[in-house]
Amino acid sequence: MKSISMTYLNGPDVERIALTDEEILAAVEGGLRAQGNGQTVIEPRMHLMPDPAFNGHFNVLRGYVAPLNLAGVKIVGDFVDNYKQGLPSEMAMLNLFDPRTGIPVAVVDATFITDARTGAVTALGAKHLARKNSKILGHVGARGTSYWNVRLLDRLFDFDEIRVHSRRPESRNAFAARLEKDLGKKITVTEDWQSCVEGADIVVEASRLDAPRPLLKTEWIKKGAFVVPYGTMSAVELSLTDIMDKLVVDDWGQCKGGILGSLRRHVETGRLSEQTLHAELGQIVAGRKPGRQSDDETNLFWHRGLSLSDIALGDALLKKGEAMGIGQKLVYA
Repeated sequence: MKSISMTYLNGPDVERIALTDEEILAAVEGGLRAQGNGQTVIEPRMHLMPDPAFNGHFNVLRGYVAPLNLAGVKIVGDFVDNYKQGLPSEMAMLNLFDPRTGIPVAVVDATFITDARTGAVTALGAKHLARKNSKILGHVGARGTSYWNVRLLDRLFDFDEIRVHSRRPESRNAFAARLEKDLGKKITVTEDWQSCVEGADIVVEASRLDAPRPLLKTEWIKKGAFVVPYGTMSAVELSLTDIMDKLVVDDWGQCKGGILGSLRRHVETGRLSEQTLHAELGQIVAGRKPGRQSDDETNLFWHRGLSLSDIALGDALLKKGEAMGIGQKLVYA
């Protein structure tokens, strides 16, 4: 067999490559467009829960993006109590392969990828489904993906007011301080959910609940708002979907199955179904379905997380890293 090598990008490599906000958004939007044009394969995510006592689980995401000539598998741990050990709650590895031969192409530290691609999908959902003049953001949650939600949303909308809330005061205060430093604008820290989201133009629910609890009240959502609930455990009321003009997801195959996700009960009760679903975001990005069509629309976007976005950002890191001479070559065979 001929010699085969693959690229390894570790965490410090990914930091040195330093993808810009624009590069992140462009890569993820390209993956979504490929999905909308039928140029991808997405296998619904799988879960591994080693022991309930560990208060966490692994997600396994698998996909293929034809325009990038890459297949990929990402394994990401989601362990709520990691902060007690000074660790991020989500740590991940992405494996990329040649889809025609199965030859390994790269192994990439995907912790940054997980955070940034989630924020990018949130922001791109808002690009197509929120009012163009949205000026108030209400964001619940302060995990790694939350930072990129706010950063990339603000990149697109340049908010006049950003409100944040999370369960632990030390968490939300540190989150706000980081955002103020990086965005150069004041961040309002709220003591409760209502003052965070009520009347906001864009509402993002990225909470970390240990069990479903309807903490986000439908009555707080104003007409014309855009809402993104994507917590693992549902924090919304069943009535939330009743006030929506458009219900959009990232991948219906993933959203209609499984035991986790913020709108799981809405699927089980038929409120979110193939009949009530407006589109997958990729269809909107590719121009096959309309996004927001009037300022009066109240729209919802639920994303479970796309392997395609992981692969697209992995590809962007590999290409920029190669141009910069960053990355290690590992001998496979």
